[in-house]
Amino acid sequence: MHAIPQRCAHRPLTGGLVVPYVTLIHDGHAAFGVLDADKAHAAFRRRLCQICGLPLDERCFLLVRPADVLDGCSPEPALHPECLPYTAEHCPMLNGTSTHYRRSPVLASHPAGRPCADPSCPCPPRTTDDGHAARSGSRADRYEAWMIHTHYYQLVMLPDRPDVPSGISLGVPVLRRRVLRTATLTPDQQDLMDLWNALMDGS
Repeated sequence: MHAIPQRCAHRPLTGGLVVPYVTLIHDGHAAFGVLDADKAHAAFRRRLCQICGLPLDERCFLLVRPADVLDGCSPEPALHPECLPYTAEHCPMLNGTSTHYRRSPVLASHPAGRPCADPSCPCPPRTTDDGHAARSGSRADRYEAWMIHTHYYQLVMLPDRPDVPSGISLGVPVLRRRVLRTATLTPDQQDLMDLWNALMDGS
């Protein structure tokens, strides 16, 4: 079992687990599996690790699914190499203990999945990120971690909102690939991954 990374020593714990920087926290409770859109955007723009919240170093890992390859970007903030093993071990989506992408909120009207009786609470407009909404409830997919040099860290913006990042570009040199979770690929997905790997290996 991987120990809590030193980089995460300052992070709060819930049930003995590190609360990732990008996790939505409402009324003091961590909503594991739900991204805080504001923090996710800050992590993208400031090049922060989605787990510890500290600036990325020379190299970082991107979480990649076949669908992300098709889109050309990883829809989640990057991770430090030191934070990846701990995350892969404890995140249900990456370690195979969850059969769906992220758990859907118990209450569809509230991102933290719990009622909020405080009318002054900023939670109603603080919805989850667009990527989460699109992926929530989808069956878990194959996940890989792609290491890139942060010199090639490039944001991809939403077509209709050029000020909002939709992810990190995958069209850059990949230093290393690591399979985090296997899944049976459709023929189209396999063809896409084979084509992408051939292109990247030949570059």
